[in-house]
Amino acid sequence: MLRSMYSGISGMKNFQVKLDVIGNNIANVNTYGFKKGRTTFKDLVSQQIAGASAPTAARGGVNPKQVGLGSQLSSIDTVHTQGSLQTTGRPLDLGISGDGFFKLMSGTDITYSRAGNFYLDQTGQIVNADGKFLLATGNAKITIPTDAKSFSVGADGTVSYINSTGVLTTAGQIELAKFPNNEGLEKAGNNEYRASTNSGAPLPSVPGGAGGAGTLVAGALEMSNVELSEEFTEMIVA
Repeated sequence: MLRSMYSGISGMKNFQVKLDVIGNNIANVNTYGFKKGRTTFKDLVSQQIAGASAPTAARGGVNPKQVGLGSQLSSIDTVHTQGSLQTTGRPLDLGISGDGFFKLMSGTDITYSRAGNFYLDQTGQIVNADGKFLLATGNAKITIPTDAKSFSVGADGTVSYINSTGVLTTAGQIELAKFPNNEGLEKAGNNEYRASTNSGAPLPSVPGGAGGAGTLVAGALEMSNVELSEEFTEMIVA
């Protein structure tokens, strides 16, 4: 009797973790570039009541008798499927169609993100909502002069502007980072990720280039890949 109760408790604890992951998914359904989580389970050790026996000439074989002792958490996966792109028409809203992450820098710390809502600071440098610099090739910052007449971002990440004299000038080319194992990245909060020992080192690439990164879509943002109907169904099951 006690064994069955403890087995049931192990399952309840695991489903509480599953509910936590589902709740976080639902909370971030409108978070740009968010990638949903998924919980998987595996069984615990089974108690051996009787072992298996091989068949003989006089008697057939007998299967083992085992009693399972509950379940345990197997993994909490981050599902890096493509989110839908929402058109905004704002030139500094950038969506990635395909693989890759924006590279962001604060001091010497570099993080990675799929959220493409960027802004210009007082000096004309492209930053995210937290003031982290968007990096170009060579880990360079991208600066658009404050007296520029207009600017644009191409599908290959090239940032161009027309200067005060009407000459088309290139400010830099946005660099994307591609990882051997995206699911190995660690979530760092603020729509950002950090490389881990299992994600592999980032492979620098330009949008649409030979490195395998996707292309940039200016004037659009990647939405969360959370499906509300799926999450509410999983919540009922849990």
